Amino acid sequence: MSNTLLLDKKDLKPPVARGPIRAALKVPGSKSITQRALMTAFLAKGKSLLKDPLHSEDITLLSGSLRALGATVEPEDGGGLAVTGTGGSIKNGGLNRSAPLELYMGNNGTGIRFLASAVCLGRGWYRLYGTERMGERPIQPLLDALTQWGAEAITEKGNGCPPVMIKSAGLKGGHCRLEARKSSQYLSSLLLSGPYCNENALIELDGLVSRPYVDLTISVMKAFGIDVVEKGTAFSVERGCYRSIEYQVEGDASSASYFFAAAAITGGEVTIENLPQDSLQGDSAFVDLLAQMGCVIERNSSSTTVRGPEPGKLKAIETDMSKWPDMVPTLAIVAAFASGTTVIKNVAHLRIKETDRLKAVASELSKLGSRVKELPDGLVIEGGKPLRPASISTYDDHRIAMCFAVAGLKVEGLTIQDPGCVAKSFPDFWQRWYKMAGIDPDK
Repeated sequence: MSNTLLLDKKDLKPPVARGPIRAALKVPGSKSITQRALMTAFLAKGKSLLKDPLHSEDITLLSGSLRALGATVEPEDGGGLAVTGTGGSIKNGGLNRSAPLELYMGNNGTGIRFLASAVCLGRGWYRLYGTERMGERPIQPLLDALTQWGAEAITEKGNGCPPVMIKSAGLKGGHCRLEARKSSQYLSSLLLSGPYCNENALIELDGLVSRPYVDLTISVMKAFGIDVVEKGTAFSVERGCYRSIEYQVEGDASSASYFFAAAAITGGEVTIENLPQDSLQGDSAFVDLLAQMGCVIERNSSSTTVRGPEPGKLKAIETDMSKWPDMVPTLAIVAAFASGTTVIKNVAHLRIKETDRLKAVASELSKLGSRVKELPDGLVIEGGKPLRPASISTYDDHRIAMCFAVAGLKVEGLTIQDPGCVAKSFPDFWQRWYKMAGIDPDK
């Protein structure tokens, strides 16, 4: 069955493992790295080549907006993306509020936040908008910081969420204060556009979550020729211009987590061939959590391997997941098959993702018969209990669909609703998932 047919299904019964999963595969390029590299290449002067980037719905949306702002983004042989940047001189917006340059970003929260700062480098009116769910995802702290840098930035509904209207005549830069307790993407957005402010940028923080994603931003910026200096709670960026380069995108650690989880719950062995031991991604630490639960981990310069324990030997953990919130749904599924009670805490910011992921995971795991308690900032999961099949709602959230595919390996009859939502980050997930399980989806 073609991947298109798998995505078009209303409901999908994922494969059930016939025994321990044993597989070696590559995952698509990192979504987080690809979006950051696209932004830096867009602002760079000259032509950059992104090698092995992710190709997905989010990337398509961001690429389209960057083209609308003056960049050239074209596919290259071998799956790369060639980006001819603007050198920081982007296409002007509309002449007035009633006729802005409009940029649609679907439910790409990262992309819309990165663009909010970037359009401030132009002149005129811009409108950033997306899906209904995007209209519930906060962006106000970022707009407050941009206002301190001289932009006029407001939300249309006055609720602190998109759609956003921005009027700009360039960014002043200098000192601003940013509250980043809900999303690190606010800081990453300011940093990425910071080199093109009229003055050196100095961003003073009032709280921060998901710090590894900021480190990822800083690493990508450095590769394109711009350094970020951190001192205490402040980050500074001097005026400059990104250089055009060839940039290698590593495999997506978040996407790899589902395959690693498959090894963990089936007592199998899975190798991700393009996730190196020195990965830039904070989510690569997921395998360290699996090690605490009883798995064996091996890493080298190009790959990472997870070997699951014998049946009944997977054990519960208590962990602060504030640095790796996207890994919570996958960890929750593994926890349902582990002996003991797993406690996941300090991830209240998961409630403003593509869906309220704490509520979604708790609700859908409960359908399977798992004992789950939803906390204001986390989950408590009593593992090791027999699970029953159910129809899983995915809430138009790619990570909910993929993490419950893991549960489907051990729960025969489980059904995933709207399996096509994985296109946001992993369009051929189901093809690779069936192949990993050694099952032909046509049979």
